[in-house]
Amino acid sequence: MTFRWFGDSDPVTLAYIRQIPGIYGIVSALYDIPVGAVWPVEKIAALKQKIEAHGMKFEVVESVPVHEDIKLGRPGRDTLIANYVQTIRNLASCGVKVVCYNFMPVFDWTRTTLAMPLPDGSTTLGFDAALAGSIAPGSSVRLPGWDISYKDNEFDDLISAYKDVGETALWEHLSYFLQAVIPAAADASVKMAIHPDDPPRPIFGLPRIVKNREDLERLLRIVDHPANGLTLCSGSLGADCHNDVAEMVREFSGQGRIHFAHLRNVKVDEEGNFHETSHLSSAGSLDMAKILQAYHDTSYEGYVRPDHGRMIWGETGKPGYGLYDRALGAVYLNGIWEGLGKNSSKATGDAS
Repeated sequence: MTFRWFGDSDPVTLAYIRQIPGIYGIVSALYDIPVGAVWPVEKIAALKQKIEAHGMKFEVVESVPVHEDIKLGRPGRDTLIANYVQTIRNLASCGVKVVCYNFMPVFDWTRTTLAMPLPDGSTTLGFDAALAGSIAPGSSVRLPGWDISYKDNEFDDLISAYKDVGETALWEHLSYFLQAVIPAAADASVKMAIHPDDPPRPIFGLPRIVKNREDLERLLRIVDHPANGLTLCSGSLGADCHNDVAEMVREFSGQGRIHFAHLRNVKVDEEGNFHETSHLSSAGSLDMAKILQAYHDTSYEGYVRPDHGRMIWGETGKPGYGLYDRALGAVYLNGIWEGLGKNSSKATGDAS
């Protein structure tokens, strides 16, 4: 069990996270390094030292962003990929074992609201499909999750650039990236774990290619090596009610290709609207116990973390990443896991 931490500016401190029962490690990144630049060993080591000083491990990075020029297949991508490979080597030298990344064009997640009110008085991240669908590419409208580091002209230029990059071209660019990066990651004993698209559908005229079981299978075939794996995010994939998350877990965990599990519950409808809920199975559309059962049955030994939580008990800060609801989620998920283990042991004992 791990927990996401956004560095010294995060109001959720390492001292607080350490007090959550069952936390093994911290998932973090270097947030002050420009996308495409090499992460210096000394800065990685300093982050590791800070985390370990609080009694937790630093073995998973989320994320090492992929530069848009790589996704667009631009001429400078080879230099950027070489930088990416060097970052992987530097991370490996500091004991990092898994790198989470994504290949979503322009922005890596989108919601239409950061504070959707729920009946219990909490607020959560929500997505209104009709509202999102009414926004034309190149519009001046900005939604939560759209990278505010882009200036207006840079943002619009990127949107325009993707007009000539459909799903076929994006797959080609992802393949080019994987064929260069996965062998280097394997040599460094690092497992790459791609995060699915969030939400798992094309939006704003941009291609999205990591949306469902077929996409995941295709991606793993590009470089058929254990170092080429998945961050299987139940909330992202579960935002499409046609995705059977538990079955995906059984298939890909059974193949040893899930290296990082994001466990999040969502309430979703047929129109594509969804909002995030507490982790309880009864709160959302996903049966978290069934999903964890699939991990248990396939002898999953990788990293997990409680993904986004509601904002509860008056907490303020980064929406989706408050302390309280994620802490409740971690304990809930660990409780299910403990129960699965004890039931399995009891069944084995009864059989013998």
